Amino acid sequence: MTDATERFLTEAIALARANADRGGRPFGAVVVKDGAVVATGINEILATGDPTAHAELGAIRAASRALGSPDLGGCTVFASGHPCPMCMAAMRLSGVSAVAYAYSNDDGAPYGLSTAAIYADLAKPFAEQSMTIRHVPQGAPDLYADWQRRQQAG
Repeated sequence: MTDATERFLTEAIALARANADRGGRPFGAVVVKDGAVVATGINEILATGDPTAHAELGAIRAASRALGSPDLGGCTVFASGHPCPMCMAAMRLSGVSAVAYAYSNDDGAPYGLSTAAIYADLAKPFAEQSMTIRHVPQGAPDLYADWQRRQQAG
């Protein structure tokens, strides 16, 4: 592990500890680009009642605002804990180049802080997952074609 990785993971863990000290869940995240911290985030699920208020998502949103772009290519996310599938997907959608985390799902499991079961469920075909997922095709007008026409005209 490099000194920079150690430093940024230590910062993510410090954010997580401070959040837990304030009554929040023990998760923190740091977004780094070109060796500098662009943004940080903490888990705010308990403070907001929003189940998507994860540390990584907060850090990604703040980084996008700070960089003025939804493209976070060249950024690395340092997270205190193993990012959940939602956060991993957001990192991929935003172009994050790398992620490093300090505590694994195995570390979190005894405390109810593991998302390993969700990863396992998502690996199954849609028909076998615990949530009902179905495609219900709709007729014209085509939403995507209309959007593309507006983009090209605008």
